[in-house]
Amino acid sequence: MVNTATDYLNPDVPSTAGTKKLKVIRATPASLEGYGCLVDDYKNFDVEIVTWPKPTGRPIDKNTGNEAGTKSGVFEFWWQGDLCFGKNNAVNDEYLLGWSKMPGEAANGEEPIEVPERILLWHANYHPDGGQLFFPLDGSPFVVPLALPGDDVTPEDFVAFYFDGSQGLYIHPNIWHEGVFPLLPNARFYDEQGAIHGRVSVNFPNEFGVFLEVPLNNALVVAK
Repeated sequence: MVNTATDYLNPDVPSTAGTKKLKVIRATPASLEGYGCLVDDYKNFDVEIVTWPKPTGRPIDKNTGNEAGTKSGVFEFWWQGDLCFGKNNAVNDEYLLGWSKMPGEAANGEEPIEVPERILLWHANYHPDGGQLFFPLDGSPFVVPLALPGDDVTPEDFVAFYFDGSQGLYIHPNIWHEGVFPLLPNARFYDEQGAIHGRVSVNFPNEFGVFLEVPLNNALVVAK
């Protein structure tokens, strides 16, 4: 498989495709089991770091291969017209995350007064080198699509979790995700993740012919 660099501000996706609408469930300790956990105190939370893999031969020496630590910063999310953007200052990356309409119909523009009803996602990823922590700095409720580990992932494996903004989210290494989506037109989150920042990706419309549809402004109603 050829692994070419992706332009995350101008992704190669069809202008139209099908959609796979996600079920929204409320995030609780029980519903997040296997994915991660709720976070009350982000300043004193330990992010998991995975020891550098070595599948054959002599083993990695004890207490080595996991010393890169974490990076932290503010993860910003905002809407411009029908487009949703994210900027991860921890790793200095910026992304076009999705659209409220099909890409062929979506227009860039002013920040909307209210968050759109949905976001159509083209992409998700996981980090094999460590976990990731998101905490809402503005107290915004938010929704996060997640799937359990496995490179054979499909759109049907994803579930959207609703958070009321009073707590953050920590996800384990290898958990599929694509940022977090505030139920406000813009919001900021504390982000901490493995410093190596390994990323494994899936492109939904190109691989499966659908965009992942995540409900937003009615997510609280659905979550009940």
